[in-house]
Amino acid sequence: MPNWLNDAVFYEIYPQSFYDSNGDGIGDLQGIIQKLDYVKNLGCNAIWLNPVYDSPFMDAGYDVRDYKRVAPRYGTNEDLVELFEQAHARGIKILLDLVPGHTSDTNEWFLQAKKAEKNEYSNRYIFTNNVWDAPPEYRMMCGICERNGNYMVNYFSSQPALNYGFNHITHPEWQLPCDHPDCLKTAEAIKDIMRFWLDKGADGFRVDMADSLVKNDDEKTATAKIWRGVRAMLDKEYPEAAMVAEWCWPQRAINDGGFHMDFYLDHVGNGYCRLFRAGNWGDEAVFNKNGRGNLKAFLDEYLPRYNQTKDNGYISFMTNNHDMPRVTAYLDKQAIKLVNAFIFTMPGVPFLYYGDELGMRYQADLVSKEGGFSRTGSRTPMQWNSGKNLGFSISDETYLPVDKSADAPTVENQKDDPDSIYKVVTDMIALRHKYEDLRGNGELEFMYEEGKIPFAYRRGKLVMYFNPLDVDFEIDTRYDGDVIYKLGNAEIKDGRIKMQPQSFLMIETA
Repeated sequence: MPNWLNDAVFYEIYPQSFYDSNGDGIGDLQGIIQKLDYVKNLGCNAIWLNPVYDSPFMDAGYDVRDYKRVAPRYGTNEDLVELFEQAHARGIKILLDLVPGHTSDTNEWFLQAKKAEKNEYSNRYIFTNNVWDAPPEYRMMCGICERNGNYMVNYFSSQPALNYGFNHITHPEWQLPCDHPDCLKTAEAIKDIMRFWLDKGADGFRVDMADSLVKNDDEKTATAKIWRGVRAMLDKEYPEAAMVAEWCWPQRAINDGGFHMDFYLDHVGNGYCRLFRAGNWGDEAVFNKNGRGNLKAFLDEYLPRYNQTKDNGYISFMTNNHDMPRVTAYLDKQAIKLVNAFIFTMPGVPFLYYGDELGMRYQADLVSKEGGFSRTGSRTPMQWNSGKNLGFSISDETYLPVDKSADAPTVENQKDDPDSIYKVVTDMIALRHKYEDLRGNGELEFMYEEGKIPFAYRRGKLVMYFNPLDVDFEIDTRYDGDVIYKLGNAEIKDGRIKMQPQSFLMIETA
């Protein structure tokens, strides 16, 4: 386990929307380099960079045409190496986004696999043996290449699925077992890509759709075996490199697959959703002040997963990501402050999505861009200042439009505002770095009546009290100590915790 992860706080950067350095309306690597001091000043010491590989951008870069070449709109391979070097000089690690489940249909591997004659890439993807064979249980593209067969895609039609084999063979005429030499070569090709960028200075990878590799693998045992092989390679050759899985099943991702981290994703009705987004746009979320949230539903899911994996890796909470509406679409400003106090004081490795430190808004009415669809509204340009395009670009046309609201939050108008979300985020990250009890592997104990709101939890000598409700709250405490931080009106006095609506209190016990 890389030791640096225990004190890591990640910042997710969507490169095309972060900062445009050359005036073409699209964010780029040199733009990120110019803003590294900003990231450092947030307190973030690691970055997850969404895909920057060469791509036709049918899915915003998650359709990779060439894994070993930076897309020209972002710059060059040399620019990415410079980003690694400049980040490392500031004590910042960089994770690239690895897309192992599929490629673009313009990838050279796939162009070769589509050919009628057999070649070394014929089994790199999953083809049926006949164009008339398209089993309905699979997502197939039919009749669009010279090869006599149809090919499987993971989701979008432009993303043919790479072939890691089938754990259970149901169509032996075209499905290969996981240990087939050609399936093993696919896994080796992914390791080769990882080595290529690790050798150039990358510090690891966020893995897209990490559970999607082997097909007919309901329990994901065969997929986990592949990742165990990758972890063994990292442990031997790059022991300081880290991987975080887009899986949201930590027992499988961490314990079985060997990932260092697993994202806690927003899935309908799961624990993450229960905290921040449940119901009709958050009206049943724990952090909604209306009191309709269900903390027990979160604890019943999270605590067993945490206890089963805490010795092997980290569950990663995120403020948001590029795949879901920003939390501003669900909760009010004070609630979002409490959300950040929660995320940055929980165990694991937290991830801050660019712009969430400002309270950037979800732009719900935007036309889909590069396969974004409903996700497009969370991918709008970073809002730096009151200048043209809110400081993102000098171009007359930008990748996506910026927030046109008169009160659009920007770095300029938020960073010195004592009532801003920015202040809470930076304060909480600073406290996380200051107090070892708040690090990734510190202990956790939920207190009082588990499942009841308001709630509290202890991490070492620090106790966090949350009252997300729109009512006063008062309770006896078994602890005495000094107030380290608070939001809203809250205090500890004469052995009692007193909290007004939507407040937070952190105390350090004797």
